[in-house]
Amino acid sequence: MTEQTDTQDSSPPKAGAIIVPVTLFEQNCTIIWDEPAKKAVVIDPGGDVPKILDAIKQTGVTVEKIWLTHGHIDHVGGAAELRDALKVPIEGPHEADKFLLDNVVESGARFGMTGVRNFAPDRWLNEGDTVSIGDLKFDIFHCPGHSPGSVVFFNKALRFAHVGDVLFAGSVGRTDLPGGSHATLISSIKTKLLPLGDDVGFICGHGAGSSIGQERMTNPFITGEM
Repeated sequence: MTEQTDTQDSSPPKAGAIIVPVTLFEQNCTIIWDEPAKKAVVIDPGGDVPKILDAIKQTGVTVEKIWLTHGHIDHVGGAAELRDALKVPIEGPHEADKFLLDNVVESGARFGMTGVRNFAPDRWLNEGDTVSIGDLKFDIFHCPGHSPGSVVFFNKALRFAHVGDVLFAGSVGRTDLPGGSHATLISSIKTKLLPLGDDVGFICGHGAGSSIGQERMTNPFITGEM
């Protein structure tokens, strides 16, 4: 479990976050909370639910929601189990990923993941929607390409985003899975994420986070297609 402090801001609202790498995919399950109420959301519980629950306990937060960036097994494998354990709603992704959530068991079997379940979220998310946890409000951007229903969560006040597998430090999401499209992904990044501003920091689905400005300048998948 590694600490993430990029969401800190000198003026209200206040927030904290930790990243809990889960499963063999080393997926960045992320817990974000508002201060001082310690109301929290878990983003993309891909598996290893006991590990996630232990991180929640150690952090001392009260989880009120689960948010999903998209429907791939490494991001949703533990969602149904965690929802049952915490008795909280699941919000996201976009409904275009319904075919993935309807086939979680089949997807898990291909990677030897047992105990996973097909499920539906309590709320699908669309472009222009907002979600909140405590005093933290996030705008929703529908960013297809990696998957048809990928969404990004953006908090304007904190200059912070969780981008799932849309954008990485030095790379972009893979597009060779069902429903993927490289051209669509690059369009999502250029029309939805780059305009957020170079000062916006982000957590992504795997590996280290980055900033929009850093990726605009150095990410070969963006600079090569500007």
